[in-house]
Amino acid sequence: MNLLPRSLTLLAISLTWVLPAAAQTAAQPAATTVPAIPPRAVPATGGASPHETISAHIGSGRNAPLVTITYGRPYSKKPGTTEVRKVWGTLVPWEQVWRLGSDEATTLISQNDMVFGDTTIPAGAYTLFMLPSEKGTSQLIINKRLGQWGIPYDDADKKGEFAHIDLKKDTIEKSVDELTLAVVNDTASGGGIIKIQWETTQFSVAFKLKP
Repeated sequence: MNLLPRSLTLLAISLTWVLPAAAQTAAQPAATTVPAIPPRAVPATGGASPHETISAHIGSGRNAPLVTITYGRPYSKKPGTTEVRKVWGTLVPWEQVWRLGSDEATTLISQNDMVFGDTTIPAGAYTLFMLPSEKGTSQLIINKRLGQWGIPYDDADKKGEFAHIDLKKDTIEKSVDELTLAVVNDTASGGGIIKIQWETTQFSVAFKLKP
């Protein structure tokens, strides 16, 4: 896999934005049962996990601002076998920072400031991580550091943390074999939703965009 072009692209994008250094935590909604995100056709990258770039215009009209996520998509089924691995708590340990995908760290790009509850994330490029919790509230970590391999989560990553955002946890009706992220335009609220689905669990968080 050729990592250099992607890293340089993300770095170039990040240099076009100004990133402040303070944030707060969003509120935690109640859990429900939700349908799984429809599967997408994803080209393989030569490794065990394919990669995908997803995006959505948030708002109305063809010129509505765009939110984009690029991530690696591991399977619960062990590559090359029929063995199905348990994801939450095993493949993805509880209470440990996870790269929210496979291979390179997952990236987020927004054309407008994103507002998660009381937390405002300025427009720009970021790295996304997740802190899954078995008994507490799982969190989405938004990090200012770009272009790194997804693991390990080291001291430089910790210093780059911009915000921890609480995630809502739901049960999915049908089990999802391949990690699936989605950015959804929520016309009812005028904002958007980031969804993370794997096995029979969905984590999600709503946001709005500043004009």
